Amino acid sequence: MAQAMRPNTVGGLFATDGKPHPLQDTLMAVTLVLGITSFVTAQFDFLHLLSSWTGLVGILTGGYGQWISVTTRERFGLIVGLGASAVGFFLGMAHGGLFGGL
Repeated sequence: MAQAMRPNTVGGLFATDGKPHPLQDTLMAVTLVLGITSFVTAQFDFLHLLSSWTGLVGILTGGYGQWISVTTRERFGLIVGLGASAVGFFLGMAHGGLFGGL
């Protein structure tokens, strides 16, 4: 019955270790905001500069966030933000690119 005394460390998808991670949480939030911005603005051809740049920065911040992430919750948010950033970046590149189609 020793297992009855141990805390349940196997949680759900958003399990955390109970410690604060301000840098990782900030990177996750920034990546999600950049990803959503990039994805939404990629739906309009004339906003290709905004979508491609926010997508590129979102990919970079999300990659660094993945590198230093600690918990599954952080990694899940980063992957969602990275995916949205990548789609927005690629659509922005297809509509005109980072520099306006020079």
